[in-house]
Amino acid sequence: MSRIVSVSVPATSANLGPGYDALGLALEIRDFVTAQFTDDNKVTVEVTGQGAGKLPTNESHLIAKTIIDACKAFGTEVTGLHVECKNAIPQGRGLGSSAAAIVAGLVLASELTYARASEDELLQMANAIEGHPDNVAACLLGAMTIAWLEDDGKANSVSMNVHPDVSPVLGIPQTELDTHKARGLIPEMIAHVDAAFNAGRSALLVTAMIGDPDFLLEATEDKLHQPFRAQAYPESIELIALLREAEIAACISGAGPTVIALCTSDQVAQASEIIAKSGFTAAPVAVADQGAIPDNNDVEAQED
Repeated sequence: MSRIVSVSVPATSANLGPGYDALGLALEIRDFVTAQFTDDNKVTVEVTGQGAGKLPTNESHLIAKTIIDACKAFGTEVTGLHVECKNAIPQGRGLGSSAAAIVAGLVLASELTYARASEDELLQMANAIEGHPDNVAACLLGAMTIAWLEDDGKANSVSMNVHPDVSPVLGIPQTELDTHKARGLIPEMIAHVDAAFNAGRSALLVTAMIGDPDFLLEATEDKLHQPFRAQAYPESIELIALLREAEIAACISGAGPTVIALCTSDQVAQASEIIAKSGFTAAPVAVADQGAIPDNNDVEAQED
């Protein structure tokens, strides 16, 4: 008998314009992952959907690696493991696919070992792997999150409900972008006036997202990261300009190159049309009020 555990994890969009490495939004595009210990001393991963045929199918797969390392941290050595991934989150598009893999792996390890780690424990572990807490916080907690680091490196986050009239539409390109490359384009130092600009817009964006969407267009302005990354995805920047000319709040999703339009409900059709005409895939998507959802029902699988 081998116990099977499962979890679903949402896509996430980080930054949302000015909130670099701080703001995150969970989206109802979910990967579903199951895992079980095996007796064959092998680590195998089956992937269907996004990333099938491209992602590793052994212990180097990020979810498998995370499960193995986390189980060890929880006091259990993994000898055999089988993971099944049904992926809907696009890979390498700025929609938090790596954060989803990390969170999935941690939650599954917690369930497999009966550690039942707290959200705070999982957040600390996820931040240590990912290197920044914005995507992993949104993936864990759902809705809109603000994440920050204390001086000692401890991650903190708070989740808040998004105004019901905020209706995101994604513009998903075919091209991918490595997150590390995108982060490397941002200079070490920026002008004080630009830092102050982004601080004000970030504060305004929280108000716009949870209280008054009329401020979304101005609140999504950014001078901290998108101007420096523009060379990496000129088509995405051009799409953002077209959307913003139509008074639709649009920005790069995470490290890009996906564009996220933070529409009000009456703008969804127009945003989708502009995105589709630009050669991107238009994908209206709901905000995910829940983050990672483990299946706490113990399932026993009889081995053949």
